[in-house]
Amino acid sequence: MQGKHLYEYAVIRVLPRVEREEFINIGIILFSKRAKYIRMLFHLDEQRLSLFSSELDVELLRDTILSFEKICDGSKDGGEIAQLDIPERFRWLTAVRSSCIQTSRPHPGFSENLDRTLEKLFKELVL
Repeated sequence: MQGKHLYEYAVIRVLPRVEREEFINIGIILFSKRAKYIRMLFHLDEQRLSLFSSELDVELLRDTILSFEKICDGSKDGGEIAQLDIPERFRWLTAVRSSCIQTSRPHPGFSENLDRTLEKLFKELVL
């Protein structure tokens, strides 16, 4: 990927008790329309999550995050949303929700290397 690409990213968050609005960052979705790029990285730190909420079903959380990944990848087993074009998938993944898995508002930036930018954001905002 040559040149600078305009991208958007959103942070994936877990809110064990939505009404409290407390969250832990667990992943990043990065999207660039012009580069036809959408990827996500996530990390479920089970120890940290259990300290945050003893009621959280980590296996259900993992399954849900894996469905996000299938949508990003455009996998056949990702359902109808995964078959949409890349911008529509990003907009669906970052739509406002009131569930225990939410994303931040999308943030823009420029990058010469989208993979490297995704890894940098992941290290800074999730790990």
